[in-house]
Formats: sequence, C-alpha cells, structure tokens
Amino acid sequence: MAGLSIQELLAEKEAGLDLELLAGERGLDKCIQVPRIQKPGLAFAGYTTNLHPDRIQVLGSTELSYLDQLDPRIAERHLRRLCELDISCFIITKGQQPPRLLIDCAEQYAIPLLRSRHQSSRFISLITQFLEERLLPSTTVHGVLVDILGVGVLLLGKSGIGKSECALDLVLKGHKLVADDVVKVRMKLPAVLFGEGNDLLHYHMEIRGLGIINIRHLFGVAATRERKKIDLAIELVEWQEGAAYDRLGLEELRYEILGLEIPLMKVPVRPGRNITTIIEVAARNQLLKEMGYHSAREFQDRLEKRMAETAWLHAHSIIGDNLE
Repeated sequence: MAGLSIQELLAEKEAGLDLELLAGERGLDKCIQVPRIQKPGLAFAGYTTNLHPDRIQVLGSTELSYLDQLDPRIAERHLRRLCELDISCFIITKGQQPPRLLIDCAEQYAIPLLRSRHQSSRFISLITQFLEERLLPSTTVHGVLVDILGVGVLLLGKSGIGKSECALDLVLKGHKLVADDVVKVRMKLPAVLFGEGNDLLHYHMEIRGLGIINIRHLFGVAATRERKKIDLAIELVEWQEGAAYDRLGLEELRYEILGLEIPLMKVPVRPGRNITTIIEVAARNQLLKEMGYHSAREFQDRLEKRMAETAWLHAHSIIGDNLE
C-alpha cells in the first residue's frame, strides 16, 4: 500500500479538505498508510488501549469541550500520554480554536496539528474517500497514454518504435494527450486503473529529431487531459517476416497492471502501415465491445452458420443421389 505524508495531505487542494497547519511543523514528514481515521475521545479520559496512533485523529466539538472541562493537571497527563504514542496527526474540525495545552504538546512531540472548517461528519467522509483512493497501490509504466474518443489507450513498445509520434498524430486529429514516456498508474476502487502524467513531464512530449515540445502550448488546453481511465493497451512491435499475427481479432490478450487486467492488442509496425489510423480504429472497436458488439465473433458465428448450412445441403444432396 502506498504512503502519504502529512505535508502532501496539507498541500492537497482538489479533495476539498480545506486544511491549515496550526502546530507541529517538525512532524510533517510523518507518513499515513491507513485510510481509516479515529476519534480519540476515550484517550482523553486516559484509556489508550484501543488507540491506533498510525491513524489520523479527528477532534470535534465533543473532544475539545471534554478536554477543556478536565482538571488542567489531569488533562495534561492524559494528553502527554497520548502524544507519547507517536500520533500521526491531529485534525480539528469546524474551524475551532484548540486549547493552548494541545498546541504546546503538538509542538513538543512534533505531531502535526491541522484544522478544517468542515463539520466532523462531512470532513470524515471527505478524508476517508480521499485516503481510500490515494493509498491504493500505484506504479509507473513506460509508454504513452492518450484519450481517443473517450477510450484511454496505453501505447506500449520498446524505445524508439514510434509511440510518441503516434500520439502526436492522434493529437493532430483532435484526440487528447494524457502522458508521454512515463505514465503514473493508480488503482481506484472498485477495480479501475487511472493514468496520469509525471509532474515534471506533464504536457511535454519528446520527438526524436525535434526535441521536447509542450502539447498544451502548441495545441491548446483541449489537446491535453490531466488523467484518464485506462481501457485498452496497444503494444507496437516490429514486423517480422513469417510471424503469425492475429487477422480475425479473435485472440483475447490481456495486460496486467497492479494485479488488474486490461485488453491488449499487438500491432506490428513496418513502413507503409498507417499505425495512427489502426490505433484510432482499435479505440472505436473497443467502444463497440464495451457496448456488447464484437464484430470478429459475429463474423465467426456467421461463418460457422454458413458452413453448417453448406454441409447440411451437401449431405442431403448425397442422400438424394443415392435414393435415385
């Protein structure tokens, strides 16, 4: 399972967590690896047996008011006992002001103390959903990811075979570039693979002989996309004379990433073949397959039906000749 630092959590803007740092800056490098959160109400009363320090500790109105009404010496003893467990971080909800004791302990034990303006129930829902997605496994793949008519196509193949050139041609046809060279793949629930570009290479593409180009600057924002679900993998392979290639489209290959499988096609490359058009048609064909229409199988069924009818007519013809 992937990890997420408190610094990354604090910098997250798209999830709408609305976090700010109040204390404990020295602990921002602490890592979260569990998507579940906890409310440490009983820990403030001195009971820490079932506390999970690796989880984010959410403090709402109930926790802060209870801490405030405790005898200062008891509150300090319980809070220090809690902080000695190396808590990952505290997050206060509803934009409340934490007591001075909590701020001092957070600073002393290097435990990040964050605050959000959301109500506790709303914040717990937001951060749980965010952590469940963010902490799922991820990896990187050497290839190019393009959005063709809403189909996420991952182009694979050895270096120099023409993946980037194909992607550039597809952009010229009105399709969208997601990532070139390095594709960051992340699993999302329930069982979907999403790809996005590397932070440094985002919107950039390397074309041999031309150099590094910025697709967004050259073709506009509509020519790029931040991330895309991966629906199909196409591997570009060098044409080999005498090799057997699928001519009917009945061969069902699969490509595995992070334990999940997606459809795979192998397209041989040689001079004279319009690879870009083949890839575009493959994306259209994948759309039809997802709608339940498989042209290759339909052709096979028709062929087998025609062969069965021919065999039946031939058999009856022989029987008629024998009767005569």
